[in-house]
Amino acid sequence: MIPKILFAKSILLVLVFSLFTVAARAQDLVAAVHGTLDGYGIPQAEAMLKQYRDARGVTPEYLEAYSWLGRKALADRKYAAAEKYAEQTYTMAAAELKHRGLDAEPHLPIAVGAAIEVRGQAMAAEGDRAGAVAYLREEETKYATTSIADRIQKNINLISLEGKPAPALQETQFLGTKPLPLTAYRGKPVILFFWAHWCVDCKAQGPILARLKQEYGDRLMVVGPTQRYGYAAAGNPAGPAEELRYIDDVRTKYYSILGNMPVPVSSANFRRYGASTTPTLVLVGADGRVKLYHPGRMTYDELKTALKSAGLS
Repeated sequence: MIPKILFAKSILLVLVFSLFTVAARAQDLVAAVHGTLDGYGIPQAEAMLKQYRDARGVTPEYLEAYSWLGRKALADRKYAAAEKYAEQTYTMAAAELKHRGLDAEPHLPIAVGAAIEVRGQAMAAEGDRAGAVAYLREEETKYATTSIADRIQKNINLISLEGKPAPALQETQFLGTKPLPLTAYRGKPVILFFWAHWCVDCKAQGPILARLKQEYGDRLMVVGPTQRYGYAAAGNPAGPAEELRYIDDVRTKYYSILGNMPVPVSSANFRRYGASTTPTLVLVGADGRVKLYHPGRMTYDELKTALKSAGLS
């Protein structure tokens, strides 16, 4: 007799594959593979990918989905496997790039960016940090004019920025209080809060930063770089002036709790810090060196711990 748990898992697996057939028709292979990796693991996801490839060949959707194998192996700390999947993704993508531009559609840049990210992080995790940075810089040069340049820079920063002097911010255009050069804040920690007007996670991060700012007062500075994206409310296209007004509306509505937070508006700052994820949080110590580089949200406790390590108590 089949144990109930095993039977239930078998039924779920059948359902996943049934959903995959529908998903494939709807070009939603990526979601199907991602869900299978979370629920069952790499072998089942590989089987799903093989079924798709046998039926439809290598497509950009397939390559993005395949890149998740490397990401899953990296998360599981199986670094050799992660590098293998990353190399395979990259090689297949290179064949596609012979007859289409990287940014001609949305899936291929995600696949290539993920392959580069996984290989760089796996190399660093295995102890070859210098080799990882050299590899990422080489790829950054190769893809400097594409949408994945910021993602590659982000990974260079993840591996190498902590302990280095914080890169200067471009402050020509700003909202709120006029920003000062980062060097002017020497003697107190600074949190750089890279946010976007459309970003839900950024809005959730705001109250956490406000709580910390209230606790530490003038001993902690928060600077909130942002940039234009070419659209405003509901994704409607917007010119530079219209979008800037919309950004200011969002700033006033969601981030006034951060008091006098200066908001430099510049895509150059996002490129310099590789802030392809929003929010990205960078903690600059009182000495002007980066103590923490973190793409994504952070909890109050995580930031509190980081601030204590930077000398705030």
